[in-house]
Amino acid sequence: MDLKELESGVDPGKHWYYQSKKVPLFKFFKNLASNQGKKLTVIDFGSGSGFFAYELLEAFPEYVSDVLLIDIGYTQKEMDATKGQKVQKMHFIPEGINDCVVIMMDVLEHIEDDYAILKDIKSKVGENAHYFITVPAFKSIWSSHDVYLGHYRRYTIPMLSKLLKTNDCPIDNNYYIYFSLFPVAWLVRKIKQTEESMENPEASDMKPVPGPLNFLLKQYNSFEMNFRKANKLFGLTCVAEGVLRN
Repeated sequence: MDLKELESGVDPGKHWYYQSKKVPLFKFFKNLASNQGKKLTVIDFGSGSGFFAYELLEAFPEYVSDVLLIDIGYTQKEMDATKGQKVQKMHFIPEGINDCVVIMMDVLEHIEDDYAILKDIKSKVGENAHYFITVPAFKSIWSSHDVYLGHYRRYTIPMLSKLLKTNDCPIDNNYYIYFSLFPVAWLVRKIKQTEESMENPEASDMKPVPGPLNFLLKQYNSFEMNFRKANKLFGLTCVAEGVLRN
């Protein structure tokens, strides 16, 4: 997840965006783990704070064997403190982990060569490895928000599908989320977009919102997630679910 988004005081444990965004991840993970009837290792690649992995562990302890938080930003002290624990912080994915789910929550857009990194991840994991990926969608709403967060690109379903198919990663589902918010975001960003703000972005668009509005946005967007797999048209985020290695 984008740690810079938290600098404006956003609490992912309460904010509508993160609380609704975890809904499709939860549905995917619960369905996968219950169908396999076994515990899975959760590998959170580009984990940052590890919010989504921690949320999975809290919601489905019966299905999670271990959690590996993978991020080059961790200090040696942070990694040493978690060594041997159920949740471990690491710089790189250990080789040969079977029965795992690699989650990449808004990560690939930060990596210049997304093809190379996905190839490397696939080479590290063992048998029965799956993935859940989210990335920002549509270059048409590129803004200072993307520049501030250090994005290289925004994706479409065809772009993300090509990335996965080139690396021989079968796709079970791909779709967009935040369908209803896309027109609003497009309009707002076009109005705010100036040459100065693009060159000198000062902050993310993600902000805390008043409690009642936060509640309504969380409820509405969580409800909209029920129809996510039918949405192949547009949204703020592109999602892919599938297999890394059989």
